[in-house]
Amino acid sequence: MAPERRQPQDIRVLLLENVHPDATALLSKAGYQVETLDRALGEDDLVSRVPGVDVLGIRSGTQVTERVLAAGQHLLAIGAFCIGTNQINLEAASARGIAVFNAPFSNTRSVVELVIAEIIALQRGLFDKSAKMHQGIWDKSAKGSHEVRGRRLGIVGYGNIGSQLSVLAEALGMSVYFYDTADKLALGNAKRCSSMEELLEQVDIVTLHVDGRPSNRGLFGEPEFARMREGSLFLNLSRGFVVDHKALRAHIESGHLAGAAIDVFPNEPKRKGEPFVSELQGLRNVILTPHIGGSTEEAQQDIGNFVAGKLADYLSLGSTSMSVNLPDLSLPPRAGEYRLTLVHTNTPGVLAAVNGLFAQHGMNIEGQYLGTRGELGYVITDTPRDFPREVLDALAAMPSTVRLRVL
Repeated sequence: MAPERRQPQDIRVLLLENVHPDATALLSKAGYQVETLDRALGEDDLVSRVPGVDVLGIRSGTQVTERVLAAGQHLLAIGAFCIGTNQINLEAASARGIAVFNAPFSNTRSVVELVIAEIIALQRGLFDKSAKMHQGIWDKSAKGSHEVRGRRLGIVGYGNIGSQLSVLAEALGMSVYFYDTADKLALGNAKRCSSMEELLEQVDIVTLHVDGRPSNRGLFGEPEFARMREGSLFLNLSRGFVVDHKALRAHIESGHLAGAAIDVFPNEPKRKGEPFVSELQGLRNVILTPHIGGSTEEAQQDIGNFVAGKLADYLSLGSTSMSVNLPDLSLPPRAGEYRLTLVHTNTPGVLAAVNGLFAQHGMNIEGQYLGTRGELGYVITDTPRDFPREVLDALAAMPSTVRLRVL
């Protein structure tokens, strides 16, 4: 069935997990109906809430599965108000022409600052010292306490976070080594390692900053911990499922590792108040934080504005700039009064068929844009007059059509 041209007030937005108020304000100002919840929703609850919703906003605690997407037949876009998108079934979203946006850069600085703070805290044993002081124990000993200057930092994953950490760590006087499966340019005096094994054998501190792709599951386990140098420190602020926590506990208890800082866990509470259980609880010089790497007011505000802005641009202009899954088109204001967006399978002849239909109905094209990405294509057409029902019906009926919108 061909789409109707919808007004902003007809668009329903559901934002979950306490997304920053700036996102609500931006989308409300654009005229959309915005509903917010301060918690994540399980699959059953989300399936019951998503029908009739056009835009869904989530953070890392909500899983957008095939079943959820099937229930959300009106869904046009999903905003992940965080870095990762592994909680979204991207393949299923793409098959339905649903655009997905995230915030790949907005909380980078916040995560990096926490890593630096935790390295210093571990090197100085600050948490142990503080705990003793609260117990009335005055322990001024310097034993086991070190400066970070001169330490060798190993960064596994040299993306946005890893590379910025590299710069700040070097400014503190640390020697930086990194390993990444992709060919990344070393910043400053950082040294690239050809393998993780090479990195582990050289550094005093290992910190993980890999993404959430399935192939990273179990990335760091017993063999990797065993290869680390005696007295090393270990940090993970990336994904919980990449580390074997049982192996980490064994190496902390044996004294092989001097300490660790963990911000992400294989199983995390869905909402405030739910119990948290980890094999790493109760260990000396182990810092456990509740997935707060990007949880600063500055980062959350920036994420709220960034992702909401991308969603608003997609809804009003059809722009897919920095979309995770659709062809990337950064669009100017409309060249004509009406704009049609067509997500289609990436097969030959689609653009010719679209323009043939316009020609048959005497429609002038004032602007047209095309992008492709993998199995999908995206065509946007501006015209001075409305699209006749016959054209829309014909476009909707094309075998290659995935999603058709009139703006």
